[in-house]
Amino acid sequence: MLSKRARLCLGLIAVLSLLSLASSCGGPKTEEDTGGPAAKAFKPKGNEGSVTGKISYNGTAPEPKKIDTSADAACTAKSPNLTSEDWVVKDGKVANTFVYIKDGTLSDNTKIGDWSFDTPSSPATLDQNGCHYKPHVLGVMAKQDISITNSDPTTHNIHFTPNPAKNPDWNQSQPNGAAPLTHKLNVAEVMVPVKCNQHPWMKSYVGVLKHPFFAVSGDDGSFTIKGVPPGKYTVVAWHEGGANGTEKTMQVTVPASGPA
Repeated sequence: MLSKRARLCLGLIAVLSLLSLASSCGGPKTEEDTGGPAAKAFKPKGNEGSVTGKISYNGTAPEPKKIDTSADAACTAKSPNLTSEDWVVKDGKVANTFVYIKDGTLSDNTKIGDWSFDTPSSPATLDQNGCHYKPHVLGVMAKQDISITNSDPTTHNIHFTPNPAKNPDWNQSQPNGAAPLTHKLNVAEVMVPVKCNQHPWMKSYVGVLKHPFFAVSGDDGSFTIKGVPPGKYTVVAWHEGGANGTEKTMQVTVPASGPA
């Protein structure tokens, strides 16, 4: 398949910068996040592309803060040098940014919200390990199972605190050695905070969408949203930094791939 790329630059409010978003053609899939019930099931056509980019920090990144875990000896023993995860920056590149397609129009002039997408049969995983959540930022589809595990020698209390108009509050205790818990969020919402009532420094964020077009930036700041059908889209990058989180929006065109 031939491949076309569109490179764009933008600043992500104050300190974050989406240095480049590139759209390229490749594998299969589709859809957006807002709108009413989807009318029909999306079928890949083989000309889908991807949105790729990197998240960078402008200026001097904040230093991680040492966390006082002395209230729980098990946490101190397992993670004696635990630090905050609100800013994870390495060589100027920012991890844990949730990047997703908010809305858009496919090349056939349908809206991404006109389509439905299969919910993954495999659960997403949220582990409590070293008295912090892994991963720190997680993306799931609405109604997808989230398997929550406790790998620590102590009790945790998992507390999802979504917008009550969208998803109900969920609060469960999970002792050491307990079986995995399963939870799902039925309504799209960006983002759903997760905390541990036993350990107040433990935080995670879950982005919930009606489609599979999202990604989380890795330690090198890079991300890839795969299987995007040709079209014009609004892409949003969200990071927890700032009083209420930081978000930047930009428009991206994903071209169709051509024959080999």
